[in-house]
Amino acid sequence: MIKKIDLYIIRKFLVTFFFSILLFIAISIVIDITEKIDDFIESQLSIWLIISKYYVSFIPYIGAMLSPLFIFIAVIFFTSKMAYNSEIIAILSSGVSFYRMLVPYIATAIFLVLMLLYMNHFLVPIANKQRISFENQYLRTHFKTYFKNVHLQTDSTTYIYMENFNSRDTAGYKFTVEKIKGDKLYFKANAKKIKWHSKSLKWTLQDYIVREIDSMETEYKSGKELLMDLKFAPEDLSKEIQAKDEMTYFELNEFIDQELMRGAENVEFYLIEKYKRTSSPFSVLILTLIGATIASRKVRGGMGFHIAAGIAISALYIVILQFSSTFSTNANLPPIWGVWIPNIIFGVFAIFLLARSPK
Repeated sequence: MIKKIDLYIIRKFLVTFFFSILLFIAISIVIDITEKIDDFIESQLSIWLIISKYYVSFIPYIGAMLSPLFIFIAVIFFTSKMAYNSEIIAILSSGVSFYRMLVPYIATAIFLVLMLLYMNHFLVPIANKQRISFENQYLRTHFKTYFKNVHLQTDSTTYIYMENFNSRDTAGYKFTVEKIKGDKLYFKANAKKIKWHSKSLKWTLQDYIVREIDSMETEYKSGKELLMDLKFAPEDLSKEIQAKDEMTYFELNEFIDQELMRGAENVEFYLIEKYKRTSSPFSVLILTLIGATIASRKVRGGMGFHIAAGIAISALYIVILQFSSTFSTNANLPPIWGVWIPNIIFGVFAIFLLARSPK
């Protein structure tokens, strides 16, 4: 049953967290305005447009990104304050076990986990579409990138390779397209250069050689230029990694399936984003247990020591996450392991702290 002490801890938890995160969001908005004020003035944007089209979308983005950290700091802050006011001692002396005292912590953490899951998978991507669109339209040039060793599958039989592709002039170099049915190659074309033809929505192959292969013979064609429909456009190659931030859960899954079918090389970035949207909220539960266990003890150094320990643990979590994510993108570590390893490590640490907690 819910007791007064449960409601007291839940209220402390939520008030401390929302106060701290809203305060930091306000500071972030002020800093962001000072950085972009010249662009706002140059673009002659109204205050209402800036608020409604940009900062309304900016708040969910920055809030979801920083929430796990501020939840952890909030737990340490109010629990440490309770400990140094002897409230923890009074609770345990009344016959309530330490594990029972953690029930409101866990209940509040679960509520926040569910809230962040919804935000990460649905609310924030929708907000990011508007935020990034606003930035691209008014605040910065939409930078396009240069790609090397492009592999692409456009349908079940067609495979494309380019040594490099420059999206600024929509040109690719050392191009190859192969069509394979079963285990048999029946069409292959090579070109020194391909160029996008915007009017016909086709590609021009320059200095090309085409081979059409049947069961009896191979037919060769060559020439200076050949217009060919390759079933893809430059924007299919120049999708920025940032586009993942604009995809909801279902859109991201669909996009990942499409990229896997086409043989894209950067699928790991999207898989990491997919798994991180789930692992990050679940880290809230683990960090809440760690924070409550550490801050419930009176130690020399007071509340400052607890907060310093909390910041150090948060920094260590971020370092381990970046380290494991890098292994997923540049080595052979599966993305799901790269994202969940920090939770596993800190989950074991939380169990260790709970085992040594006051009874």
